Amino acid sequence: MTERPRFFDDLAGLAGGALSAASGLRDEISALVRARVDEAIRRLDLVRREEFDAVMELAVRARAESEALASRVAHFEDMVIPAAPRPVGPDAGASATPSAPASGPLAVPDQDGNAPI
Repeated sequence: MTERPRFFDDLAGLAGGALSAASGLRDEISALVRARVDEAIRRLDLVRREEFDAVMELAVRARAESEALASRVAHFEDMVIPAAPRPVGPDAGASATPSAPASGPLAVPDQDGNAPI
């Protein structure tokens, strides 16, 4: 048998070492890039998707509750504040804003819907 020259053994060892070093370098670069990206995200003050979704759900619920409360307030105002009479006739356009009832805006109407005197 012929003996392999020592040169090829050295070359194979060098190639193996280079691949090992390249693999380690790749892992190190990956960790460095990940650290830089994490740092950039922290500097931008971004939020995570879960936190964003939770706040959006709270906002949707708050908006729905606000609309429901506004509807209830409007209903109660309609019950408490009688509608101002609209002028009819030739001078109907003379007054741009209807006047408030003389009894005050918070006067409670009687059973027939008439404002108290």
